[in-house]
Amino acid sequence: MGSGRWSCYAWRGSESSSSMKLLLFMIPLILVAGLISILGPNPSSWAFVANPPLLLSSVSSTNISGGVAVTPEKASAISSNEKQKEGLVVVALDFHGVEDRAISDDNYFNHSSTPPLSVQPIQTPPQQSKRDEENVSQISPNVAHVPPERPKLQRRFSILDRTEAGLLQARAAIREAKNGNQTQDIDYVPVGPMYNNAKAFHRSYLEMEKQFKVFVYEEGEPPVFHNGPCKSIYSMEGNFIHAIEMNEQFRTRDPDKAHVFFLPFSVAMMVQFVYVRDSHDFSPIKKTVTDYVNVIASRYSYWNRSLGADHFMLACHDWGPETSFSVPNLYKNSIRVLCNANTSEGFRPSKDVSLPEINLQTGSINGFIGGPSPSRRSVLAFFAGGLHGPIRPVLLEHWENKDNDIQVHKYLPKSVSYYDMLRKSKFCLCPSGYEVASPRVVEAIYTGCVPVLISDHYVPPFSDVLNWKSFSVEVSVKDIPHLKEILLSISPRQYIRMQRRVGQVRRHFEVHSPPKRFDVFHMILHSVWLRRLNFRVHDDQ
Repeated sequence: MGSGRWSCYAWRGSESSSSMKLLLFMIPLILVAGLISILGPNPSSWAFVANPPLLLSSVSSTNISGGVAVTPEKASAISSNEKQKEGLVVVALDFHGVEDRAISDDNYFNHSSTPPLSVQPIQTPPQQSKRDEENVSQISPNVAHVPPERPKLQRRFSILDRTEAGLLQARAAIREAKNGNQTQDIDYVPVGPMYNNAKAFHRSYLEMEKQFKVFVYEEGEPPVFHNGPCKSIYSMEGNFIHAIEMNEQFRTRDPDKAHVFFLPFSVAMMVQFVYVRDSHDFSPIKKTVTDYVNVIASRYSYWNRSLGADHFMLACHDWGPETSFSVPNLYKNSIRVLCNANTSEGFRPSKDVSLPEINLQTGSINGFIGGPSPSRRSVLAFFAGGLHGPIRPVLLEHWENKDNDIQVHKYLPKSVSYYDMLRKSKFCLCPSGYEVASPRVVEAIYTGCVPVLISDHYVPPFSDVLNWKSFSVEVSVKDIPHLKEILLSISPRQYIRMQRRVGQVRRHFEVHSPPKRFDVFHMILHSVWLRRLNFRVHDDQ
């Protein structure tokens, strides 16, 4: 029986004894190979564990909804060059995700409509990278899972950091708006050649409304501080001071949340109550300003933090620039909002703001707004005023009583109304007086008369937004003898367009109480807002 079974196996495996020996030799090898294939480790796992992937600080997908998740496929795809960059952590920042905390919980503060920031490399110390390596679980079936730890905060974001981040996003939104679609607005949509870039201005204005905050120092007593004239040629000093102190949208009582800080003194009131008349001694005004800045610098940290760069003063009096010289950093660093915007006297358009000079004789614009159509304006050009400064004598010398088309007078007859003449004229001549600014510019705009700016070194108000060449005429002093020729060279069709644009930009010069959107109060604030966008304040403490 046994030999029979053996013979059977022998027949099936081989027909000779040599075949039997080969079979007996192969069986153990086959068994060993089978056991290795079933029980042995995966060679690919060995290779993965031996070469760990570049770590990402935002790999914890359970805690960071907007972070960068790492899968085995993604990890194996990282190039060997990237793996050698030790100490470099790639962080995904997304200010829109509620649970996104790629760096710290303070990332979630910016709610701007602009897109989130892109993935950015952030250098971290080598020991932090090594600690992250130990905390991140290796992607391998044979290694136990170790829950990742949240990266320790190296620095919390301050309120100033949040403020600067908001300004950063506002800059980005303004840049994008230049070539984007026009934003809708229920009150007014800037459009037309009166603006340097209407879309960018509108977006900037909306960003200002959304986040701009002004802190008004409460130190100081009236009448010099927190007060100003409202019914004179210097009326913008009092109007702005009262408007900003009553405003609830832009004024903040928390200085930590402010973008800018307002010094609420009136130069016109200093001239009236501090300066000794006819003394030619400016030192009392200088001392008043110096003492005030010293007080706020000692009580608050904000002046010294920026050396006054995020502070602003406002003055329509001719001595406004001179007043700023009282404190070197007030002149060099602070935003100076001045009617006397004379570049030959240190006015810097990138830092300072040109303030329109508005003579509110009654404290209101009622009765001064509006005028007839171009066809009902019979006088080519008109001016009436005293011999103030070096330019007006030249104007009167060439044109007073010389030409019926160019009505130039030192004094008007009592029977002739000044405002009636503005409304009868196509062009209104606005020569500078002792200083470059003139209230005649706004008077012309109010009455629908195309202003003719006769000045040297003058920066017109809101020039960063308004394209003055589209609705006014600029004539240098040396061209005064050719004034009629210059005005007649403007075709009737072009004049009609210019006159229409004067009516469209008028809203930006109107004074309202309470202020209205896009009026002169908001345009002044917007000019300060634009200057604040030009720099960044750092807190080194």
